[in-house]
Amino acid sequence: MKAALLYSPAPIRDRPLRIEDAPKPALLAGHLLLKVRACGVCRTDLHITEGELPPCKRPLIPGHQIVGDVIGGATPELPAGARVGISWIGGVDGVCPYCARGLENLCDHPAFTGYTVDGGYAEYALARADFAFPLPQTLDDLHAAPLLCAGIIGFRSLRVAGVERGDRVGLFGFGASAHLAISVLHAWGCEVYVSTRGASHRKLAESLGAQWVGAETERPPAQLDRAVTFAPSGDVVIAALSSLRKGGVVAINAIHLDRMPEFDYDRLLWGERQIRSVANMTRQDARDFLNLAAQINLRPKTTSFPLDQANEALQAVKADSIDGAAVIIP
Repeated sequence: MKAALLYSPAPIRDRPLRIEDAPKPALLAGHLLLKVRACGVCRTDLHITEGELPPCKRPLIPGHQIVGDVIGGATPELPAGARVGISWIGGVDGVCPYCARGLENLCDHPAFTGYTVDGGYAEYALARADFAFPLPQTLDDLHAAPLLCAGIIGFRSLRVAGVERGDRVGLFGFGASAHLAISVLHAWGCEVYVSTRGASHRKLAESLGAQWVGAETERPPAQLDRAVTFAPSGDVVIAALSSLRKGGVVAINAIHLDRMPEFDYDRLLWGERQIRSVANMTRQDARDFLNLAAQINLRPKTTSFPLDQANEALQAVKADSIDGAAVIIP
């Protein structure tokens, strides 16, 4: 099969992904063999490819927003030919203290699709059957793929921030995840304020009905009940924190931050304001979000790339040169 292989992390400008022939995955017990129809491109893929996250497997096939057809390992719930989605969490041990408490996103021994196990930048992929999600027929492959991480983790970020219906919510950064979260917030009757870099991102936020749109660290004109940061920048976290009312919450949706600056506790955090990190997602998050996405007819803005342009897709994500999400079509 054709696949994009990462042998050694390097700056994306050096094109570290090599498009090669690789063996088709061998079917394992409890797993599904999938023919990949599409795979979304996530900023986490960029962190892996450039080495900001330490290598766990060499060579590695990245990609963890997989839409595929079941061609092996079918189950009664997921028969042959079923179209399923695979996300970042590729499996958990099920026995650690966190799994026992229903916190599988914090599992001590997780598998991560496209990081600790091979992912979907390929023509075929292997995935655990109990971490595969049936996809609504109303969503085509191109628009379903970004929902499987950008959508789910954005939805979980709103939960971690404690968003309630009618809240004033700030989104700091407006890429693949935030442009999906805004649709959820509108469905919940929230006012949405967006701070983001790039004129095209600000224009997209305006077109999607943001109450107010400003620059990356600009403070919204109203105090926020909740905020979610999507940019991997500590300065953006401080900007979000400075926009909160007393008792408000900032949820950081980033697996990696460039740094965390010093800040004035008395002015920014006192008053029972909170900073929370968002770690992974649960299967229940995925099910709840995919059901909601079908109900509100969620359609991500996407740009597609062929598999042999996987490096270019990651370059586009790094440069913020596309609006919405990048999707690889094998």
